[in-house]
Amino acid sequence: MINMDVTTVTSGNANQETITQTQPTLHDCVEQAMKNYFSHLDGQPVTDVYNMVLSEVEAALFESVLNYTRGNQTVAANVLGVNRGTLRKKLKQYRLI
Repeated sequence: MINMDVTTVTSGNANQETITQTQPTLHDCVEQAMKNYFSHLDGQPVTDVYNMVLSEVEAALFESVLNYTRGNQTVAANVLGVNRGTLRKKLKQYRLI
């Protein structure tokens, strides 16, 4: 789902609407990914979805933040709002260091 913003611009006696597309929200992306996941199960049983999703999202989050901070773990920990020890533990857990 792509969000649309509509802006009305008044110029003289005429109104002109401008439609701009914004990127899907993180919520939209997760919702779509889960729909895709469940639609491809083909009747197979599923368990432990919560932990599966958390590990997938967490690993991608830490990797993205590390790329953003150019590998600086102290800055990455501050960006994430976690202490550096927690960050290092998670990075080892997901084999990112």
